[in-house]
Amino acid sequence: MGSESKLQFEASALFRMAVEQLDAVAKRIHLDPGIHERLRYPRRALVVSVPTPRDDGHTDVFIGYRVHHNTVLGPTKGGIRYHPEVSLGEVTALAMLMSWKCALMGLPYGGAKGGVACDPNTMSQRELERMTRRYTAEVMLLIGPDLDIPAPDLGTNEQTMAWIMDTYAMTQGRTVPGVVTGKPLLVGGSAGRRDATGRGLVYALGQAARDLRLDLKGARAVVQGFGNVGSVAARLLWREGCLVVGVADARGGITNPRGIDIRELTAHVREAGTVVGFPGTEPIGNAQLLELPCEILVPAAVGGQITVENADRIHARVVAEGANGPTTPEADHILADRGVTVIPDILANAGGVVVSYFEWVQGLQYYFWRESEINTRLQELIIRAYNQVAALSRKEGVDLRTAALMLGIRRVAEGFQLRGFYP
Repeated sequence: MGSESKLQFEASALFRMAVEQLDAVAKRIHLDPGIHERLRYPRRALVVSVPTPRDDGHTDVFIGYRVHHNTVLGPTKGGIRYHPEVSLGEVTALAMLMSWKCALMGLPYGGAKGGVACDPNTMSQRELERMTRRYTAEVMLLIGPDLDIPAPDLGTNEQTMAWIMDTYAMTQGRTVPGVVTGKPLLVGGSAGRRDATGRGLVYALGQAARDLRLDLKGARAVVQGFGNVGSVAARLLWREGCLVVGVADARGGITNPRGIDIRELTAHVREAGTVVGFPGTEPIGNAQLLELPCEILVPAAVGGQITVENADRIHARVVAEGANGPTTPEADHILADRGVTVIPDILANAGGVVVSYFEWVQGLQYYFWRESEINTRLQELIIRAYNQVAALSRKEGVDLRTAALMLGIRRVAEGFQLRGFYP
């Protein structure tokens, strides 16, 4: 790959972090140099323009992306995000992390990711639909139920997936439920999908707490991000008896050392659209929230939140990464030296892709499972993966992130070795 092309990827801090993780693990597992180089960059990347008529009559042109990191284990899988800072490098890094995550969980997928550089909060529902349908049309050659299966991510939701499925269906002349996951139940979605990422995080956290002899009942928890992942994690931890002492969203945070009633907070958020102003709490900034005294910290907002600047002020015993890439490599070292256990993103937030896999299978079979069955299968896969990671961590004397990456990267590399090189 030419140096100019590489610079487009390397402009992203998240991409540089993902490659740094890959390079470190490659040395540890003695990865074949040819496979190593292939894994540092995506198999394919598509950049598209997305002209979108606005409600006032003018047209904005947004830039969209869809990246396939590798396809050695199966069709690719990954979310679509709408955010102003979406870039080729960020999407490529997230596709790479999806490769390791799917391999770690034993799913028959390679990693993918997509997105549009836009601010969905400034767009009407009609504008979002127009943009989504045009974006779908532009990336149509890369998606399909046996090629690449998108899902919701930051700034997208079930409705977004319904628009994508419908747009794809109009070109095929038939409904194709398996083209996306994270759809509404009525049009082929899966029970349990909405809560899957947060639920899987709590399953992994429960295993870590067992290993650390940490009783969840009465343990103080802080959750950064109160969206689809953070809100579910907060609710389930609260139900487990945790004292949720701090919560934040994009507009600010709240804290109460005596604990926050998550049921009442959820009702407040439905009315106010934010956690800010919840009665009986004090305001706190997102940065200060991370430093609150607690046993459990769940960064479930955006990447790059725990850095070299604040890692030595993190008081938690366990950090469960609900977001992708919330902890920088430098911060990882500081936390490890201080004895803080980090459940890495490719394990902690894998519940979403696991239940997306279940949804995809159900869509292909046109046969749907009960939510209790889905949650049981999700728990089995998360606990199995956690135990494998923890066992390798103990055997090799490395942290959980390194062990998880070793397992995921090694499985992808074995896939390359088994399939060989074409032509």
